[in-house]
Amino acid sequence: MFLRMLEEVSVLLWASLLVLAAPVSGPVATVHKSVISVQPPWTTVFRGERVNLTCNGFHFYAQEELKGYRWFSGKARPRETPGNTLEVRDSGQYRCQAPGSLPSNPVHLIFSSASLILQVPYSVFEGDELVLRCQKRGREKLAVVKYTWNQKIISGSDESLDLLIPKASLNNSGCYQCIAFLENAYVLRASKTNVQIQELFSRPKLEVTNSQPIEGNPVNLTCGTRLPLERPDTPLRFGFFREDGAVISNWSGSPDLQITAVWREDSGSYWCGAETVTGGIHKRSLPLQIDVQRIPVSGVFLETQPQEDQLVEGETLVLVCSVAKGTGNTTFSWHREDTREILGQKSQRSQRAELEIPVIWESHAGRYYCTADNGYGLIQSEAVNVTVRSIPGIKRGLVAGGTTGGSLSILLAVALLFYCWHQRKPDVFLSQSLGPASSIPMAPLSTGDDSQGGTIRRPLTVGPPEPLNPLGPAPMELQQLYINVHPRERDLVYSEIQITQPGAEGEANTFRTSLEDQFFFYLLSTPACLNCLL
Repeated sequence: MFLRMLEEVSVLLWASLLVLAAPVSGPVATVHKSVISVQPPWTTVFRGERVNLTCNGFHFYAQEELKGYRWFSGKARPRETPGNTLEVRDSGQYRCQAPGSLPSNPVHLIFSSASLILQVPYSVFEGDELVLRCQKRGREKLAVVKYTWNQKIISGSDESLDLLIPKASLNNSGCYQCIAFLENAYVLRASKTNVQIQELFSRPKLEVTNSQPIEGNPVNLTCGTRLPLERPDTPLRFGFFREDGAVISNWSGSPDLQITAVWREDSGSYWCGAETVTGGIHKRSLPLQIDVQRIPVSGVFLETQPQEDQLVEGETLVLVCSVAKGTGNTTFSWHREDTREILGQKSQRSQRAELEIPVIWESHAGRYYCTADNGYGLIQSEAVNVTVRSIPGIKRGLVAGGTTGGSLSILLAVALLFYCWHQRKPDVFLSQSLGPASSIPMAPLSTGDDSQGGTIRRPLTVGPPEPLNPLGPAPMELQQLYINVHPRERDLVYSEIQITQPGAEGEANTFRTSLEDQFFFYLLSTPACLNCLL
């Protein structure tokens, strides 16, 4: 007797240790107990009837090797059977143990000698159909059957003797009783029976790898729940949400979710949900607070590409502003120290940003610095001294362009000039309102600088037409009316075209041809224009 008690205590101790060590993550049951089933499914039957018990195992636990299935009943000595079924006829509490598994939960059977019994199933889970049956011993039929739940009448009909609840919930648990009315008006009352609806799966619990993650780092969320041993293959799906209504992840079969990067604006309260695939049973976890931490910027540094002592006029300058530490959305800005000018500003989730100056000249030389701010205060870098070297022979673009490409602009201007010349009459080809004293300013070839102060320009004056030479059109005289007077702009050349209007309509074509030839001759013979075209 003592050895049998010691054996049962040892088995129960192993079961308790495994239950405590079982993790709650995902729908897979990890407590490997044997499972006992009852057929017929009722826990109460009349004396003299038989009930078949079936034992199923999961082949995990192996304290000792069993040759068959072991059955426990009260204080009786355990017995083994080669098969997994056992027929019983006596009231009592039964447990079984399959090879490689722990003992099952107990099932309590009643073999009653009463005239009226209420039969309830051994195992009912939420979502299952619950059937309660009122049975009378003998052949006498029942006229009317009423059922009570927690002493309240919930059903009374002569159409059916069974109580049917199509989809049971945890709220249907309680104390049930049936009252039968015989045809001779005799009333029978069955014993009260407690019905416990079991959870199909436990309330999910949301877990996170780190509830105070650093900005930009990944976060793993797990929606953990547990399925019963009797229903280990029940399919579930999971969803992740934020308290403000944002959907983090749509419903799927995975209880795990990885957020690749979180930011401070992602801070808040999160929860997860678990439900059956049909959506009939839905459960929600308690909220979990996640506070994303931001690291203030520090170690702001400005560098140039190319380096500040290797810059040459006409090249592209890139100012790179970076921070040694700092997370989240950072605002970078670039400044010129001597002129207090703000060159540009960018806001982005990065520890590095660039500002490009397409073309630099000697006037861009000076001291530059940058700043960075991610909400904890503006941090400034040390100033960098930028020097620009000039190389003789480098020509600058037109003022209108502001960059390279002056040759293309001159070609376009010449094409436009001759297009207008051919489309209009010679006396109005430059302007629709040219009078005897009209003037047309001409644009100089530019260095690309923003300022043209100190440059003196002289207007082009169009006077009255000269008489035509009877021997043919006189050669057109092109002269330079603009001169370079600014001492710093010695490489600028000003040019202009002077037009002599013919007096006869019939000689217009001859005049155009002569003027075109002399104009192109002038362009090709002028070194400054020739260099621009090349």
